[in-house]
Parts: sequence; C-alpha cells; structure tokens
Amino acid sequence: MSVQLNLNLNTEINIMDIIERFLKYVSFDTQSAEDSDSVPSTAKQLVFAKALRDELKEEGFDDVEMDEMGYVYATLKSNIKKEVPTIGFISHYDTSPDCSGANVKPRIIRNYDGNDIVLSEGIVSSTKKFPELLAHKGEDLIVTDGHTLLGADDKAGIAEIVQAMCWLRDHDEIKHGNIRMGFNPDEEIGMGAHHFDVEKFGCQWAYTIDGSDLGDLEFENFNAAAAKISFKGVSVHPGYAKGKMVNANLLATEFVGMLPADETPETTEGYEGFFHLLNMEGGIENAKLAYIIRDHDREKFEKRKLFIQDCVNQMNKKYGEGTVTAEVKDQYYNMKEKIDPNMHVIDIVLKAMQENGVPPKVEPIRGGTDGAQLSFKGLPCPNIFAGGVNFHGPHEFVSIQVMEKAMQVIIKICEITAEYND
Repeated sequence: MSVQLNLNLNTEINIMDIIERFLKYVSFDTQSAEDSDSVPSTAKQLVFAKALRDELKEEGFDDVEMDEMGYVYATLKSNIKKEVPTIGFISHYDTSPDCSGANVKPRIIRNYDGNDIVLSEGIVSSTKKFPELLAHKGEDLIVTDGHTLLGADDKAGIAEIVQAMCWLRDHDEIKHGNIRMGFNPDEEIGMGAHHFDVEKFGCQWAYTIDGSDLGDLEFENFNAAAAKISFKGVSVHPGYAKGKMVNANLLATEFVGMLPADETPETTEGYEGFFHLLNMEGGIENAKLAYIIRDHDREKFEKRKLFIQDCVNQMNKKYGEGTVTAEVKDQYYNMKEKIDPNMHVIDIVLKAMQENGVPPKVEPIRGGTDGAQLSFKGLPCPNIFAGGVNFHGPHEFVSIQVMEKAMQVIIKICEITAEYND
C-alpha cells in the first residue's frame, strides 16, 4: 500500500521537487576514503559542497557558508516574534568507500509490484534475498543499475531537509523558530562530526536525517573503538628454521583464535556486542590485524577492550615481551547517555510522527551516526529515518513516498518546536 500524505494543510507538497533535488545530488561522486589524512578525505566531496552552498544561497536562505573543510551551514529564519529553541537538521554528503558512487544511474520504478527487480543483466534485487522490498509494494522506488550504490545514504536526507526548509519558507502560515541546516563530509569513515562547529551551529538540539526505513528513530548506538594489533616475527630460511623462525602470520591467526567466535557481526543482533576483524596483512617478520570493537553497554565495552589487552599479554608471556602490541582507540560512545536527560527531543519527534501517520520504530543502532559524536560535543542529536534501504551497495533503494514522509516529519518537528515550553 502506498504511503499517503497527511499534512493537514491546504497546500500540497510538490513531490517532483524533492525527486529532482535528490537525483541531482546523487549525480555527484562524493565517496570518502579511509586511508586519507586530508579533510575532507577526498577532494571530490568539495565539488558537491560548493554546489550545495551555491544552491542554498540561490534558494534565499540566510547565513549560508562553507568552511575550508567542506562543512556547509545555513539558516531558515524564524517567522515568529517570541523566542523559541533554535533547532537543527544535519545530513552527510559523502558516500561509503565500500562501493563506487561514480556515474550513478538511478531509475524510478513506479508502483512497485512486489516482484524481483532486475537492475542490469545478471544483477537482480530479489525479494528472497532482500525481503524489505515487499514492505514497499505499491510505492515508487528509486534503484541503481546494479553497478554502483545509490547514495540515498545520505543524499536522501539532504534532499528532505532542503526541500522541507524551502516548503516552510514558502508557507508563512506554518510558524517556526530559527532552523539551522548542517551538511558535512566523511561520516562514512567516522570523521563527519570531528570538525562540525557546534558553537557556530548554535542549536539547543538537532536531528540527523540519516536513518533507514519509514519510522526509524534511533537514540541508542554502539560504544565504539578501533584496535590495531601488531606481531613481530623472526625470518629464517625455511630449510633451517627449526627452533629459530617465528612466523608473524601464525601469531596473528593464533590471536584471532583467542577471540570468541560467537561474538562477531555475523553472529550477533540487537544489543549484542562484537569484535569485528576488518583487515589482516603480513609476512614472516611482521603481521597486523585491524579490529573494531562494539557494545551498547559501556561496562561491557570497557571489558572488551581489556580482553584485547589480556590476549596480548598472554601471547607476550608465551613468545616474549614485545612480540605482540595493541593500539586501542575509542571512536564514539552511546548517545543515550546524553539523550536521556533531554527526552523532550524524542517526545517532539514521536509527536511529529504520530501526527503524520508514521508508526515509530525505536531501535538501537548497530553502528553509529554523526549524532552520537555531536551529542557528546554538547548537541543532543538523535537520528531519524531518511528512507534509504540496503545502504553501501548496488541493491540500495529509496521509496519516494517514504522521502515524502521524512519531509513531513521535519516540517512538523519545526512546527511543534515553535510551541515548545521548556
């Protein structure tokens, strides 16, 4: 069944505007890069940032600026005299390093019939493998040609924010306070919030529009750390190696075997944490493992980091001090810690969803968002659905009707906040 609009206003949303805006945004290749030391991590992200900055100026928004790192900010000015909280909406414009975002060729499937979708010859989004498609039968879907990701993560969020602000700009009968927009690079590599200027943004709270399907509302996420484990071996000719050679590759595999096999991403769900082996490389003399460590529970998270060090200590006791070293760095923490004292931020979203006929799906994120880091920088920032599904790959799609609903919810949040009393 197609999701219907329910704005309770006399003027309808022109959905073609948001479609055109989204299709324009995904034509830019904005893939970020994990192995880069620059900010943003790829120069092509700045091409999009400049285009977005210019677009926001053309749309007549205030305080439009882009800093040297590609962070774009803008304001929709208040249309009421009383003082109300300044709130913000944030989305990232980079796409995942996991799949190409160059030469995206989107296609609109009108009134999706619930069958498998042939993206290109030999490339099929099947309902058996991707059953989430069936929830969107009867809707209009934007899909890829099977050779790139789509970029709904998170250009759908950008399109929804910008279009909602344009709609509010043109409908002065809807009262709202100052609304800030923020668009950033490098979220996909965990760096998006690092240079976000919270003080300049000037909001009491904000929302990232970076969730997935209809109704997603997230304010719990993993505590996260990265671990790099290094192994020192001794290289000797294999013909004369007995009692002399120490194979760093084998040390690395021994370490992998010390971690619990049932605590990996592919064996866990919900609130269950994990150790995830991202990369391994090496030779006889040197080997390296790269892990990420995740857990919603802060105490369990700290124990996971200690367990890594315990494994290192055990191996050094066995093979000699300095054979194995670990570098463990925290990446972000569970935003729930910062949202719980500010639950009005969630109450407003729930009311906005209710008034627009959106059933909320409040679930913990098995990952993180820019909002998690921003919450710990003093800006409470839960995450709301943007509509994209199957992120980071060629089977990514977005429902146009869900994008409509996301835009509705943004508009309603602004309207409700204008009536908010602290």
